[in-house]
Parts: sequence; structure tokens; C-alpha cells
Amino acid sequence: VQLQASGGGLVQAGGSLRLSCVGSGTWDAYAIAWFRQAPGKEREGISCVSKDGRNTLYGDSMRGRFIISRDNSKNTVYLQMDEAKPEDTAVYFCAADLGFGSSCHLKSKGMGFWGEGTLVTVSS
Repeated sequence: VQLQASGGGLVQAGGSLRLSCVGSGTWDAYAIAWFRQAPGKEREGISCVSKDGRNTLYGDSMRGRFIISRDNSKNTVYLQMDEAKPEDTAVYFCAADLGFGSSCHLKSKGMGFWGEGTLVTVSS
């Protein structure tokens, strides 16, 4: 599967942004996750959604301001970010892993495929 993240850009603190991850191939066989990496920091998991869209998982401190959703008819997973904060500034990546049942995970080393990231900058 090939992935392409988009939707990044400049947003003011308190604002909202929606990122998209579009895939090709056997899209609905994969659980999809969003990660981010800020300069000088480790990559951290934000959220993931199972291949059928039934189940989601959020990383620590990510629940509440981030919402993940999936539309398999469009081969797309979305990440809605609300109440943006300057510390959200990072490159955001989507990744895919073969989905086993209706579950997903946020282990970056366990992801089989990665898309190019999209930069999100939050101004204060």
C-alpha cells in the first residue's frame, strides 16, 4: 500500500486543521495510524483506526483534541486537530499495518508502510 499525507500548513493557536491520508492498493486490509515528530524529539503516536473503521486508539494526551476517522470508499483516513497548540508543531505522518481483526496499534516500529509527512506549524 502507498500512502500520502496532506493538509498540513500554518494554523494559529486555538485553530483547527484536518489532515488527510490517502492510500492506494488493498487499502481496506490495513489499519492506519497517525504519528508526529517534532524537531529534536522522538516520534509519537497520535491515533489509529482499525481496517474496518470500527475501533480507534489514541495516544497518551492525544485524546480530546484529535479525532481520527476513516472513509474506505475514498481510501482516506482523516485526523482532525482542534484547539491547536504551538507544541503541536511537527511533521505528521500516516502509516499502515496489516490489520488483524478490528484493532490497531501505535507502535511505530510495527508499521509496515509509511507515507511522506506533512508539516504542521502552529503559531502562538
